[in-house]
Amino acid sequence: MARTIAELPSGSRITDYVSLGVIAKTFPLVKILAILKATEKSSVRQRDLPAHVVVYYVIALALYMQSSYREVLRCLLEGIQWLRDPSATIRVAGKSGISQARTRVGWEPFRQLHDELVKPIAVAATKGAWYGAWRLVSLDGSTLDVADEQVNADAFGRPGASRGSSAYPQIRFVSLVENGTHVLFGSQVDAYATGEITLAKKVLPCLRKGMLCLADREFFGYQLWKQARSTGADPLWRVKKNMRLVCEKRLPDGSYLSRIYPSERDLRHKTNGIVVRVIDYRLEGVEGAEPIYRLVTSILDHEKAPAKELAALYHERWEIETALDCVAQQDSRLGPAGVLRLPDGSLCHPRINARGRAQGQGGSRPPVLPPCGTSCPSQASGVQRYSPLSRGKRSITLCSMRFSKSELCRVAIGVTGEA
Repeated sequence: MARTIAELPSGSRITDYVSLGVIAKTFPLVKILAILKATEKSSVRQRDLPAHVVVYYVIALALYMQSSYREVLRCLLEGIQWLRDPSATIRVAGKSGISQARTRVGWEPFRQLHDELVKPIAVAATKGAWYGAWRLVSLDGSTLDVADEQVNADAFGRPGASRGSSAYPQIRFVSLVENGTHVLFGSQVDAYATGEITLAKKVLPCLRKGMLCLADREFFGYQLWKQARSTGADPLWRVKKNMRLVCEKRLPDGSYLSRIYPSERDLRHKTNGIVVRVIDYRLEGVEGAEPIYRLVTSILDHEKAPAKELAALYHERWEIETALDCVAQQDSRLGPAGVLRLPDGSLCHPRINARGRAQGQGGSRPPVLPPCGTSCPSQASGVQRYSPLSRGKRSITLCSMRFSKSELCRVAIGVTGEA
């Protein structure tokens, strides 16, 4: 049955050309040419689709996720024509030409491009990106459906279902996100059966000194904690409420110092312990709240980071949930046919492509995760937010929070969006 090709509105739009300019500014041509040369993917001869245009094309797919491949290419080429020589004629390659061009370029340049250029971008004035001198980042993972093709099922596997297996294969990925801008960086992708802890070990080296990393209790462990601390970053991670953490010194703000150990033997002999600060608290008047919450952090100075502020700050970890939901929403809007797979398998590599899907087998980071769409929180909205613990104008919602063995206090846990 014939289908209508997904096209952009008729007529050229200035916003299309502006988008192209943003791509070129974010991913400079000089850098792309250098990466193509380093990966030995530079064009040997002049073609209709030279290698650097293919790179820009794959990135542009993220901006027009519901349009056909040829339509996105037409917009890209017309943008180049408008920016350089409006009188020049353009020729849009067919499906086979696009497939051959992407086969020539492969996946290696996109992995290197991602690793070198996708970094935190918040500046000192970015709202919601900082707590004091610390840059706020969060660690979490999720899964995405991939096309129901045998190559994907073999590479990634399928989650179980009540009757057999799920309809689609899935990939698992773990990433860091800059809270204030929703930039996902350091992402690692693998098969569905790969645990998030395994992927987190490859993500944590992307932390840097001056970052405050928020993470849920499933990531806490002695080795991961030690790895995170070796980068110079300060973790603020939730732990299980029944974890044995002996109070060695009670601090004035209700928190206390304790130690974590790599094994029960080390705990008994008090060897190889790492000093941490523990914050136990309760949420009162909040429906569905757990009886007690427990956080540990490497920030031992209670004056630089009071316990009630860190407890409030932990709720900013949901910024990464919002960012991951944004990717998932884009993925669900595309339908099952959002993957290009070539018969020769030259593009088969486990990466999230520019359409929010995955392809292939092997191990690598995704190239460029798509930007947040109109139905999702965007980087611009993140920049306009006030820090939940701003020392200046307050734009926060207060609720009652009780620390274990301490007095009732008032703590911020959300943002009202007040200008």
